[in-house]
Amino acid sequence: FDFRNKHRPFLLFVSLLHVHTPLITTEKFLGRSKHGLYGDNVEEMDWMVGELLHVISKKGLKNTTFIYFASDHGGALEARSGNSQLGGWNGIYKGGKGMGGWEGGIRVPGIIRWPGVVPADIAIDEPTSLMDIFPTVIQLAGGAVPQDRVIDGRSLLPLLQGAAQHSEHEFMFHYCGVFLHAVRWHQKDTGTVWKAHYTTPVFQPKDSGACFRRGICPCFGDGTTHHDPPLLFDLSQDPSEANPLPADTEPL
Repeated sequence: FDFRNKHRPFLLFVSLLHVHTPLITTEKFLGRSKHGLYGDNVEEMDWMVGELLHVISKKGLKNTTFIYFASDHGGALEARSGNSQLGGWNGIYKGGKGMGGWEGGIRVPGIIRWPGVVPADIAIDEPTSLMDIFPTVIQLAGGAVPQDRVIDGRSLLPLLQGAAQHSEHEFMFHYCGVFLHAVRWHQKDTGTVWKAHYTTPVFQPKDSGACFRRGICPCFGDGTTHHDPPLLFDLSQDPSEANPLPADTEPL
């Protein structure tokens, strides 16, 4: 690694091909995991991230470097080879990559390291977004976000440093392509997170949680269902989006 900017601010953006089909894995890591090719890919990605962190520490930059590790979407459920799952696993969350509204395609890990600035071993359960990276980096660099347009992201620093208890995102809009599928409302006075689904993909088979026959879920057309009134979930109590709230018994 070339650290000519060691004594000045620098931005290192690493976009890994790993844990994404076609799961290109070097020979050194093939067969390393008990979870097949996907697991091998995760092992290699873990090693690569470790190498980066090692160099940052070795160069004496550990305490002055803000590190943010994240993914841009949840696991791709339709990615399979025979009976082998190639696209990851989304735990209790419904759906996956390419689905505009379901949590399985939206909720991703967000792991942050900045010793001495961000407290260690804390978990923040507040809605944030990858859009927040832009204003966060701008603030770290001592700049200001453009004032001639609406900036959807919010700096993560107040939340990370304990200056704020709640995310500034009251509403978050979840699109599939250019089609609005769902909206999340973070009711700050109660801490409740509501989610309304206006459009959902039609799973194939019906209860599979994915669109296996199509290979990927469509954003519009005959492969989707429009909901009027929208499907409403209380994510605070039902993070797996299993029980839509009935409109006639839920006046709020």
